[in-house]
This record gives sequence, C-alpha cells and structure tokens, in this order.
Amino acid sequence: MDKNVAIIGASGAIGNAFVEHYSKDQSVKNVYAFSRKHKSYKDKKVHSFELDIENQESIQDAAEEVKDNRLNHIIIATGILHSESFGPEKSIKDINYDSMTKVMSVNTIGPSLIGRYFIPLLRKDTKSVLAFLSARVGSISDNKLGGWYSYRASKTALNQIIKNFSIELKRTNPNAIVLGLQPGTVDSNLSEPFKKNVAKGKLFTPEQSRELLSNVIENVTTRDSGNLLAYDGETISP
Repeated sequence: MDKNVAIIGASGAIGNAFVEHYSKDQSVKNVYAFSRKHKSYKDKKVHSFELDIENQESIQDAAEEVKDNRLNHIIIATGILHSESFGPEKSIKDINYDSMTKVMSVNTIGPSLIGRYFIPLLRKDTKSVLAFLSARVGSISDNKLGGWYSYRASKTALNQIIKNFSIELKRTNPNAIVLGLQPGTVDSNLSEPFKKNVAKGKLFTPEQSRELLSNVIENVTTRDSGNLLAYDGETISP
C-alpha cells in the first residue's frame, strides 16, 4: 500500500529520525516534512514545508499544502523544555509568565491546532495514526518529585487534548487512533542539560527511540486510542 506520512517537527532529533526511516520504507509513497524552515532532502519522496507551531495561520497553510493526500500517519515531534533564556522551574519562585506561556504555546496549543487542521486529512478507509510526542512527567499520578511546572502542566494538558481527540474521532473516523508517545530520554538539544543524570543504558539515540516508537505505532489498535504509551508499549496512567 502506498502510504503518506506527515512529520511535524522534522528538523528535530526524533522528527528527523522518523523522516529518515520513512524515506527508506518501501511501503511509503510520500513523506511530508514540516519544520520552521524549509529543508532540502536528497530523497524525492520527502517533501519539505514550512510550519511555525506557534502560528495558527502557518499551521492552516501547511495543512492546505497536502490537503489532496490522505495521511496514514501524522507524527508531531515538536516540544520545548528550556531555552537560552529559561530552564524548567525547580521551585515555586521560578514560575514566570513569559516562560510558562512559551512552553504552553509550543507543547499544548500548537499541537492542538495541528489536530484541528490535520485530523481531517487522516485516511478513513483503513487504520491511521495521529501520534504526539508527550512525556511521562505529564502523568499526575506518577508525579513524585514536583518541579518542572510549565513542562509538566503543558504535557498534562496535551494528554487531555489527545483524549478529547480520540473521543471525537470514534464518531467521525472510527479507524483513526490518537496517541501520546513517551520517547524516553533521547540524546538531543532538549535533554542536553540533564543527560548526566540519566541511568546507564537509558539515554537513547534518536534512531533508537524512533525504532521503539515505530514499533508502538505499527502495533497499536483502536483500543489504545486516547492513551499515553511509553516507548516499550506500556500504558502510562494519567
């Protein structure tokens, strides 16, 4: 079957790993790679488009670019934990309006708008998967350490959005599956300041994480829709 796949956040570590993987997959006809800046790819099946996750018009325009192609998989691999001007909050006194707004914009609002404009592009005649990179720290029941207020809250909110999407799609596209995926700790810019704290063997390369997540995506069923799944297939409690 000639599959069409969209990767949002294609220039990031995990997003790029997905682009590379699907470009080599013989069952995939087109890979639509979306990132803030246009990027050239050697493989002609990879098509590059600009998309600003913090701009609704940009997201709508990006969806328009591929509206004539039904999508088998949409993978949203965007996210922010820190920047040059702020890091994750260690205590209450670190909570800041501007940094919290930024994190919520990238991690929750942007992906929600991706859903608005890209969900109508999912195939309806067979299984399709809409997968958002989320995080275990978004689980309220699993929170034992506190801190990281903005990031935790943004991922908790994202997980709720995912659940809402799954409920509505059961009525409008019963073959569609909406997931949150926990990629593990990946050797990337996002994890750079925290890598020294990762247990031996638990820091994945982008390709290792991608391979594990691909396995989850290929094996999920509609019963999994709305859940947050870890890279090993474990269902993470809300």
